[in-house]
Amino acid sequence: MTTSDGTRPTSGLRLGLRANLGQFTLLVAINALVGGMLGQERTVLPLLADRVFHLDAYTSALTYILAFGATKAVTNFFAGTLSDRYGRKPVLVAGWLIALPVPAMLAWGPSWGWIVAANVLLGVNQGLTWSTTVIMKIDLAGPERRGLAMGFNEAAGYVAVAATAMATGAIAAHYGLRPAPFLLGAAYVVLALGLSTLAVRETRDYARAEAARHPAPDSPDRHSELTTSQIAWLTSARDKALSAASQAGLVNNLNDALAWGIFPLLFAAHGLSITQIGILAALYPAVWGAGQMLTGWWSDHIGRKHLITTGMLVQAAAIALVAAGNTFGVWAGAQILLGVGTALVYPTLLATIGDVAHPAWRARAVGVYRLWRDGGFAIGALLAGILADAYGLTTAIWSIAALTAASGLLVAARMYETHPRT
Repeated sequence: MTTSDGTRPTSGLRLGLRANLGQFTLLVAINALVGGMLGQERTVLPLLADRVFHLDAYTSALTYILAFGATKAVTNFFAGTLSDRYGRKPVLVAGWLIALPVPAMLAWGPSWGWIVAANVLLGVNQGLTWSTTVIMKIDLAGPERRGLAMGFNEAAGYVAVAATAMATGAIAAHYGLRPAPFLLGAAYVVLALGLSTLAVRETRDYARAEAARHPAPDSPDRHSELTTSQIAWLTSARDKALSAASQAGLVNNLNDALAWGIFPLLFAAHGLSITQIGILAALYPAVWGAGQMLTGWWSDHIGRKHLITTGMLVQAAAIALVAAGNTFGVWAGAQILLGVGTALVYPTLLATIGDVAHPAWRARAVGVYRLWRDGGFAIGALLAGILADAYGLTTAIWSIAALTAASGLLVAARMYETHPRT
């Protein structure tokens, strides 16, 4: 049944995790496959740049992260707008269609340009699919359990990043850097496309149902009728909580670019094996992923701001420990600490955006936030590469540790608490 404007009636829809458990669980599983697509690169690609394509300059070697981050950031922005206009499911399916050639390009691409091109497509895939699963879970969860919902979403994605990074490292140690590790990614694409097409249901009407019962706005900034440019300005600069979250998200993913592109090169330079590098590459997202189920729930009870501030400062300490260390044991401890700090931050930032944004423009606000956040991949790859080429790997890592600490202090000074309970 539809209304006169072609939409489904929203009065019978129930918000909440329990009421929508089946679809929520399916979306968690699909986001695990999204994360797995990223995880197939974490161990293998830095080594491919060094050992197969013989790229000497760190800046050149990190071009795949730059291409991925820039493309994903821009795609995030459009994913929110497109999902408001056409619905969430079509955007999700389109993201998986775009990913189809990526594993083959990584496995058999004859030049580094093919690897960079594959990461452009992967950035579009991640921007469309990860953004959409976030938006769909926020649609379903309602305001009371938004942090927990984001914890499950991000946990699924990053536990899959970790598991796939470890799996591809083990496969590469036995069968070589190409093509075997990327066959896992090919299986992920086929499975995710099938589930998204056949089993996922549209969730846009849940956002409309929440908007219909949303309290009247107490300021023009909270009004339901804002243009996309107004939303972009509000999220990026005007609103203290939204803008503080956006800069913290950018620095967080700048750190992830460092862990993805620079850490494996540092570990290899100190003589660690591919298997050891794979374990270290998996430890950080594993702790990050699993921890988010707790930290997302925790933020629903104690608020967002202090978890974000603490998480950024813990990340800074972990990155500094990587720079100071020179053994597997020290680096393993640093990766665990980095995972803890990121777990405190990641779902809490998304929950903050959901707290502040009106349901009518929340998807676009998520898109703007994720534009800034995933822009951190591109900025991180460029900054870390330039610093590593000019001053060495260790100096690059120390510099980004200092930047991360500054970001945490900025959150402490600028952000206001957003959770309605607190």
